[in-house]
Amino acid sequence: MTAAGTFRVGHGWDLHRLEERPPAGRGRALVIGGVHLTGDGGAGSGGAGSGGVGDRGAGERGPVARSDGDVLLHALTDALLGALGMPDIGQLFPDTDEANEGRDSAEFVAEAVRRVRGAGWRVENVDATVILQRPKLGPVKERVRGRVAGLLGVEQWRVNVKGKTHESVDATGEGRAVQAHVVVLLARA
Repeated sequence: MTAAGTFRVGHGWDLHRLEERPPAGRGRALVIGGVHLTGDGGAGSGGAGSGGVGDRGAGERGPVARSDGDVLLHALTDALLGALGMPDIGQLFPDTDEANEGRDSAEFVAEAVRRVRGAGWRVENVDATVILQRPKLGPVKERVRGRVAGLLGVEQWRVNVKGKTHESVDATGEGRAVQAHVVVLLARA
């Protein structure tokens, strides 16, 4: 599949409900851009690149998802695929497929990048917004940028990540959900 033109723009969006970890159980860690977040906004022991399912401290919230629930990487995957009119993340990696249980979302991005490059395109830049009431993204934003740039095989200056709250409005603002919007610009390789 080849798209006409010199540039292509794609937009991706994702949302996951967050749930509190049971006092005596395990749950999914909150992962944003491949970096595990802790309740204070810092990076957890998993750190960049570990992805997947992790243990959380009591009272922390994690995503309800088939995969690791990384909203930023899910939105990035859809933005990359959407720029070229390719199937979306749900078509390529359905949440009904047990093979995707706990799957590291970096694998979704890798497949999207493979398809983009195979079609003769490269990532020019990425602009992402993560909407999360808590924890704050600021303390790990540069790690997230570096991780996303590494997954895309581009310089870090080509990736921008912003953290926003939802001003205590709706499920996201009440800390019961996390969202991400991503815009990508592709250029002919």
